[in-house]
Amino acid sequence: MDPALLKERELFKKRALTTPTVERKKTDSRPEPTRDDSKRFKSSSSSTPKLDINTYKTATGSSQYRFGVLAKIVKHMRKRHQEGETYPLTLEEILDETNQLDVGNKVKQWLQTEALVDNPKIEVTSDGKFLFKAPYKLKDRKSLLKLLKQQDLKGLGGVLLDDVQESLPHCEKALKILQNQNEIIFITRPIDKKKVLFYNDRTATLPIDEEFQKLWRSVAVDAMDDAKIDEYLEKQGIRSMQDHGPKKPIAPKRHKTSQRKKTFKKPRDNEHLADVLETYSDNTLTQKNSV
Repeated sequence: MDPALLKERELFKKRALTTPTVERKKTDSRPEPTRDDSKRFKSSSSSTPKLDINTYKTATGSSQYRFGVLAKIVKHMRKRHQEGETYPLTLEEILDETNQLDVGNKVKQWLQTEALVDNPKIEVTSDGKFLFKAPYKLKDRKSLLKLLKQQDLKGLGGVLLDDVQESLPHCEKALKILQNQNEIIFITRPIDKKKVLFYNDRTATLPIDEEFQKLWRSVAVDAMDDAKIDEYLEKQGIRSMQDHGPKKPIAPKRHKTSQRKKTFKKPRDNEHLADVLETYSDNTLTQKNSV
């Protein structure tokens, strides 16, 4: 290669290294946002709903929250009735006493028009207020004793203790006084172990010999059914229980239908005029022949 060209090439490299260079940045090809675009962005961001606790509570799928509010109200109304506060309350007063004033409007509307109106434990007054609906209308122990007497006279049996506790204010105190006066009897139901309250009719009490009581209590028949009791009595030679107890219904016997063919019978209305008809027919025939 020509040495002169190589020399010029080296000089060109030196000049290129000594001279400073400015690098241009790549410009953004996107257009600058206009006023209309900024307005659209602001409107779209403002249209998105903000997360609020009230809107969250009243949103769809919050049925569990609704029924939780209802259950708290019913529990509070029962408690205040048992404490003797039997005057009605408005919905706002109920929500204030249960510390639920942050309930949304949709839940309030649901409580006012559907939930509390249709609830079997809540009674609505004529002026739109609410109070607890007890199974029995009892004010004091005298009204409870009157109810038990009516149940006994009509043969309706006893009253569940749970219903009495819901209905009678200050129930425990009244039951303790009646029990000390020997006016009531508690019996535990063997099916669900619930206590039943009965009126103690002291006029029907009879003196029973102690020996008979001991014999009665010595025989345990809790784990025996009617068939085993009948078998035991039969072994002991006692057959007086055979005619007692519920009898099984006997199915009626069905009559067999006869397979004979039905014969049509002529009417017998004019049998007593048979002779007259025969003579009449004979006379008409002779008259025709003579003609």
